[in-house]
Amino acid sequence: MIKLKIVGRGEIERACGFEGDNKAELVYCSEYIDGDRIVLDTDKAGRYCVVRFEDSMREAFVYIPGRSMEFFIPPANNRPNYSPKSFTGMIHYIEARYATAEEIKKKKNLALNVYDQHENNTFYPHASANVETRGEAVFAARNAVDGMYANSSHGKYPYQSWGINRDPAAALTIDFGREVLINEIRLTLRADYPHDNYWVSADINFDDGSKETLKLEKSEKPQCFQIKERKIKSLVLEKLIKAEGESPFPALTQIEVWGVEV
Repeated sequence: MIKLKIVGRGEIERACGFEGDNKAELVYCSEYIDGDRIVLDTDKAGRYCVVRFEDSMREAFVYIPGRSMEFFIPPANNRPNYSPKSFTGMIHYIEARYATAEEIKKKKNLALNVYDQHENNTFYPHASANVETRGEAVFAARNAVDGMYANSSHGKYPYQSWGINRDPAAALTIDFGREVLINEIRLTLRADYPHDNYWVSADINFDDGSKETLKLEKSEKPQCFQIKERKIKSLVLEKLIKAEGESPFPALTQIEVWGVEV
């Protein structure tokens, strides 16, 4: 069983969709109200699902450790890191299904989650940070895992990024919610030069106690690092060393963590 519904403030169920054995659909013919959330219920804990909660956005492969997950509709007055088309209007098509064995087994970017958000504690991967520039949505941690690579500018969609507010102690955490086997890291730095700076070095600390130091360059392209294969549940990107004599504004557009499920 897999089921979708819209729940509003006060736990009022505003809509319920088609309930299926492997796939669920919901056509919601109303405007979203602040406080609305999409709830996905599954038949057992520990499910891998492919979800599409907004038809202007791509689908996402996610892991749900419990029997349900929640996605909060971004407030109408604070969506600068989403397309202007997203979550608007009177008709919304939402779908979810259980991932196939092939989708689960194949190598992929395990950090990618276009539906991650601050409030997320029910599905993975999840990005969080100890600092985000001025607390603005366009510089939130989730922007680094949303699959958007436009990095020639900064600010609102499609140029959202993880901003560190000039803090040398800034750190980004990626929690996978389960054990994964990884062997490659890719970083795409924001490249709005000369406004931006860049990092020459960064550490990746893994929850198994190991560490990798990455040497970075001034580039608008993804920078790829083959690393020792390891089983982990989370990692932290930190000790970000910026280049000298440049702008004080380095930032991260995307982090990719490539590997397979354990």
